[in-house]
Amino acid sequence: MSAPADSIEIQNVVASTGIGQELDLEALADDLPGADFNPDNFPGLVYRTQDPKAAALIFRSGKIVCTGAKSIDDVHEALGIIFDKLRGLSIPVDEDPEITVQNIVSSADLGHNLNLNALAIGLGLEDVEYEPEQFPGLVYRMDEPEVVILLFGSGKIVITGGKQTNDAETAVEEIVKRIDNLGLLD
Repeated sequence: MSAPADSIEIQNVVASTGIGQELDLEALADDLPGADFNPDNFPGLVYRTQDPKAAALIFRSGKIVCTGAKSIDDVHEALGIIFDKLRGLSIPVDEDPEITVQNIVSSADLGHNLNLNALAIGLGLEDVEYEPEQFPGLVYRMDEPEVVILLFGSGKIVITGGKQTNDAETAVEEIVKRIDNLGLLD
């Protein structure tokens, strides 16, 4: 059986950047083929890249949020495409705008069924939210790395709040150790 850390898959990377100037989103929506802009529903313009697959939320302030990418490299590549499109429309964009990863969402499989009732008590009620009538997973707030782990009875987990790709690996190794120390890994 492979180690749980080997099963980690990045599901989504969210990052932010900006071009340091205000944008006319109405004009940009007209000039950027494929852009979606419906200010009644959402204040930003949505522009999707296909390769890599990602969506950029472009705001009037010049701030841009990239979401849906599967890696940090994909974020940089997708934003590079968007920066080039903006430059092509004579919108000045710095050569290398700062890009900040805000959140990495990953999934993994611990390879064991989990007794969430026992885990809720064993992991410490101050760090746990578990209300099975509301949500089937246990929500565990870890301090180091500072992530939130959703644990399900099937042994599947979701790690959110990471800022670096290795945060998920560290979190999985730590949660496996804590569950094992509680004697709850069958």
